[in-house]
Amino acid sequence: MDRLFRQSARRLSATDWLIDAVIALGAFGFACLQLTLAVNLLIPDDFMRRLMGIQAMVPTALSLGAIALTTLPLVARRRFPWPVFAWTLLAWAVLQMEMNGIALSVAGPLIALFTVASTRSRGEAVAACAVAVAVFLFAPAPPDQSRILTQLTLFQNGALALAAAFAGYALHEHQEHLRAVEERALAAERTRETEARRRVEAERVSIAREVHDITAHSLSAVSIQAAAAERLVDRDPAAARAAIAEVRRTAKTALEEIRAMIGVLRTGEGPAETAPTEGTERMADLTAYLEGAGIQASLAMEGYDRAVVPTFIDVALYGIAREAATNIVRHADATRAAVTLATDAAAGWAHLTVDDDGRGLTGAQAPADHHGLLGMRERARLLHGTFAAEPSPWGGVRIAVAIPLVQKEESDG
Repeated sequence: MDRLFRQSARRLSATDWLIDAVIALGAFGFACLQLTLAVNLLIPDDFMRRLMGIQAMVPTALSLGAIALTTLPLVARRRFPWPVFAWTLLAWAVLQMEMNGIALSVAGPLIALFTVASTRSRGEAVAACAVAVAVFLFAPAPPDQSRILTQLTLFQNGALALAAAFAGYALHEHQEHLRAVEERALAAERTRETEARRRVEAERVSIAREVHDITAHSLSAVSIQAAAAERLVDRDPAAARAAIAEVRRTAKTALEEIRAMIGVLRTGEGPAETAPTEGTERMADLTAYLEGAGIQASLAMEGYDRAVVPTFIDVALYGIAREAATNIVRHADATRAAVTLATDAAAGWAHLTVDDDGRGLTGAQAPADHHGLLGMRERARLLHGTFAAEPSPWGGVRIAVAIPLVQKEESDG
């Protein structure tokens, strides 16, 4: 209800006022034509008109003024629907006594009734229609008017009032339906954006957890080597130097990995979880998981050299493969799957490919919206890699990921 009041009271643009002015002038012109032509068209024979006591109306200043009073206020019909309706209907009821009832057009009151029905609530539309029908049917006829023609005209006016109210209410319901559809679409879009942000944040937390694990592992190694160097510095200086060199190498490697991932931590909010992470040494668990779900699975890692892959990239590849396997089991309806890991040391890239023979990415399962794809894509993007979800040679889906082994340092700008 509040929305309906806001709609009727909204600020009209210059175009809105121009449209309503054209409608008012159009109603005025139509009423003038009806004033002079309606009777002649309805009863073309002059003898019959005189026999029925009807005279063709000749426009006068009084008649034109009466038409203006019932039509020109339509300029403000959308700004003040009820006052315009009441004015035009009352003016018609009063003036038709002086202007020969069947000749004075009801165009103005009908347009005003249509406006009330199309912009106000259903109860208001019914009330306005009832008032208009009552006025049209029970307004007193002029004494010199033919009874048959008067009854015919009154019935016609009542039917036109019902039609105008029904048409206005139908337009109102159509507009409400369109507005509801738009609101549902906007709500769905907001939900989709919220889900996308949630998935991205989940990936950021997961990657932050991996950084924590890498840091803890590296610092533990540094602590052990430093303790060994402290014990050997007097007894075996050569061994102490070797331990210190190992400390420096471990610290340098960890620092490079932390710098590569620091961009993820910059955008996170709150503490990250600190559960242990897993790398590609657990890939056999994924094939076992697939086979346990009744899917024939194969794993190819002969071309993968874990020694040249930074720990955080190795963990990320395993995480993507795990998400792909989960999608295959839950959504693909596949019977077989293949996971391939490889490194190209010369070019400096690590590659992961996951194929299945499931139902593929069609319709509602488009790559941008498919379960889990957004998280996998975000993980690869944060590591400056590439991600593709495309048709597999087997007819299902192929997940193809490539991540550079040497990460670009994040800038502070």
